[in-house]
Amino acid sequence: MTAVDPVLRALAHPVRLRMMTLMWPGPMSAAELARELGISHALSSQHLRRLDAVGLVELAEERKTRGGRERRYRAVHGSPLSEQREGAPMLAETLAHALRERAAQRDAEGEGVTTDAELWVDPRVWEDVRRRLADLAMELHDAARPPRTPDTTRVGITLMAFPMREEGEG
Repeated sequence: MTAVDPVLRALAHPVRLRMMTLMWPGPMSAAELARELGISHALSSQHLRRLDAVGLVELAEERKTRGGRERRYRAVHGSPLSEQREGAPMLAETLAHALRERAAQRDAEGEGVTTDAELWVDPRVWEDVRRRLADLAMELHDAARPPRTPDTTRVGITLMAFPMREEGEG
């Protein structure tokens, strides 16, 4: 059995994946993440340490508080999910979990886009669409603001598009 990449193993947990999303626009502390996620501070700290250990987050700042020091971490920008090929089934399970949770919170009045497909297309079309999807995802990430920022819309996006091998290929 092939060892699973530690980065993938860290990302293949719904709470840690959501933490990465929350920290994308700016630094957050374990306490802030715990409040946003509705989990204990201790559990938030544990997940944050795991993300830090594999280099997915970095210490952004330390602030003095009444009770000591508050460490705020930020997501290390990049696209580690796109490079995870051998662990795709495990990652798909985590994404499916996130999608179920987000779909349950969908605004019934808001416009969205939903699609599912297994298609055969020209390789040039695939490469063009793959690039545009990556660009659109990055555009949304770049536009992200801290949770609950006034005058923002909370948006859920789960995207996994990839070439498939022919049935029967190993």
